[in-house]
Amino acid sequence: KSICTSVNEVICHGIPDSRPLAEGDTVNVDVTVFTEGMHGDCSATVCVGGVNPVARRLVEGSLRCLQAGIAAATPGWPFSELGRAIESVATELGYSVVRQYVGHSIGDQMHTGFQVLHHYSPSESSRMEPGMAFTIEPMINAGTFRAAAWDDGWTAVTADLARSAQFEHTVLMTEHGVEVLTANALVPAS
Repeated sequence: KSICTSVNEVICHGIPDSRPLAEGDTVNVDVTVFTEGMHGDCSATVCVGGVNPVARRLVEGSLRCLQAGIAAATPGWPFSELGRAIESVATELGYSVVRQYVGHSIGDQMHTGFQVLHHYSPSESSRMEPGMAFTIEPMINAGTFRAAAWDDGWTAVTADLARSAQFEHTVLMTEHGVEVLTANALVPAS
């Protein structure tokens, strides 16, 4: 699908349907586009009406995690530094970072060759090099980092049914730093 809508405990890949959103829901809208031979991918979690302070804090914390990942994107640095920055913010806020679903390289194909972990893994030694395009899309959970799949084989939910929130940008590594390619999208840039 080109648009996924993930409500409350749905981590990612929520399939849009006719279910009406209710006051207090949070919904992640994940949009993928293909234009001029290239893919772009971005998402944002929004609050529906009056969301309780706990859910609002999760949404705001998830945005902070994305911003920390973007700030850590530095030419020549290992991708593990993105995970370290994101997980550090999530842990400080009392949240977990989904490990089962990750960012990815992107270009003429949606997924082109490498993954971007959003948690710290010291064994992740691949380096960010100029010319690399990839997504930074941490999925932040109020409870466990573990995920479960619905029977549709596509929709991913938190294993404990706690809420999840996500923000995503597609970025390009340049010689001088990172350029946010989806900066004009729904997601606030850092």
